[in-house]
Amino acid sequence: MAGTWRATRRLVRMLWHIVQGIRLVRNGFNHLDAHAQQREVEHWAQGFLRKAGIALQVEGLPIAANPVLWVANHQSWLDIPTLHAARYCRFVSKAEIAKWPLVGHLARSVGTLFIQRGSRRETQRIVQTMTEALQQGDSLAVFPEGTVGNGRDLLPFYGNTLQAAIDADVPIQPVGMTFVDARTGQASYAPCEAWQDEPIVHSLWRTLKTDHLVAVVRYGTPEKANGRDRRAWASDLRACVEALRQPATETVEPVAKLR
Repeated sequence: MAGTWRATRRLVRMLWHIVQGIRLVRNGFNHLDAHAQQREVEHWAQGFLRKAGIALQVEGLPIAANPVLWVANHQSWLDIPTLHAARYCRFVSKAEIAKWPLVGHLARSVGTLFIQRGSRRETQRIVQTMTEALQQGDSLAVFPEGTVGNGRDLLPFYGNTLQAAIDADVPIQPVGMTFVDARTGQASYAPCEAWQDEPIVHSLWRTLKTDHLVAVVRYGTPEKANGRDRRAWASDLRACVEALRQPATETVEPVAKLR
């Protein structure tokens, strides 16, 4: 019963936080300069995690001053706000998200690039759009697995979107994400799919009922293609992300709580 009440309180707080985010983008967000917008997005995402009862721990240093393509594993519905909380970026995301109630409006407002999966022409279009954005100095993020995994196994990486980093001649920085129990330092899969195509409401409720949950984001070493084609680079980056998903220490420090 305690877990149910905890989840209910957190859900109400999260929904109110989303409403506050929509108010922000409708009232003055577009009049802020780029740096101020990025700070607002980071602050909102950090608040979202806090309302969900999740702490954040960041390891490594994300590229801050130069354009970069971040390549991360996709393990749950929390991945986008988690990465935004660690460092603002423009996401390349599936087109369906743009139609989601509330969340779709927020995603469009913070510069998300949407891609219609399964269309070669659409893939070429999004790669061109990504290349132009990188050339203009933006920082982008993609999930090369192409779909959400189960948090335990890393799916194969598709290299299509990596072509944008090659064409723009910018580095890619691998990012590994995990969830852990702050008390034990052991992996937690509460926010992940328990089975393929599990309804998001199930993992959402399971997450909100879970206490002592920490989202860990580990940034790896940036690298350029150095002559590799996108397929070879995708394979190498997958190995990097897999390594970053492994715990660096036996336990997670309890200082990860968001302030």
